[in-house]
Amino acid sequence: MTSLDIYQSVLRVKWQVSVVNHNPSNMAQTEDQVLIRRCILQDAQAQRQLYDKYRQYWFMCCLRYASNKMEAEDMFQNGLISIYKDLKQYDSKKAAFSTWSYRIMINAALQYLRKWSKIDQKTISDDYAIHHSVQTDVFDELGAKELIQMVQNLPVGYRMVFNLYVIEGYRHQEIADQLGISVNTSKSQLFKAKRQLRRALEQILQKQA
Repeated sequence: MTSLDIYQSVLRVKWQVSVVNHNPSNMAQTEDQVLIRRCILQDAQAQRQLYDKYRQYWFMCCLRYASNKMEAEDMFQNGLISIYKDLKQYDSKKAAFSTWSYRIMINAALQYLRKWSKIDQKTISDDYAIHHSVQTDVFDELGAKELIQMVQNLPVGYRMVFNLYVIEGYRHQEIADQLGISVNTSKSQLFKAKRQLRRALEQILQKQA
């Protein structure tokens, strides 16, 4: 396993333990389907139950893409509107509701950032971006809350690519298509994001020493 593989594994684990487990059982999926049917019928109680069940999961997603809580709340509201508006389109045979709704939240976050931000299209040398070694051991000291704050401090382009690649598992071509950038730009943004996070963490650890 390369240092990059270890790096990604550590970060994914830290994100996963920061939210409620939303890998639903068959019973949970059935409960969701009942709630969704009631929501489609404009049952206010069911709408509230669905919201209460997933709000932390959805909001944590927005926090990772936002630069601050206020921005995350705007993304969250946009995502909520889309989720409830498109409930009739949800197909339980294709995906669990948690997966389907999470994707909508990601899209809401990306749409918000595309509207209000501009991605830096500058790239660095491909060879440097791909082969430069990134030390990963320093990330072992980082908790989920601290990681969120550090990711929020990344420039918007770095933040989007970092989240899509490291957390969501997108490939660079998929990121390029999603954001309207080149593959080289995606690779460059990812490298710069990891470099900035590593430097920020090292500064924290130096202060603690």
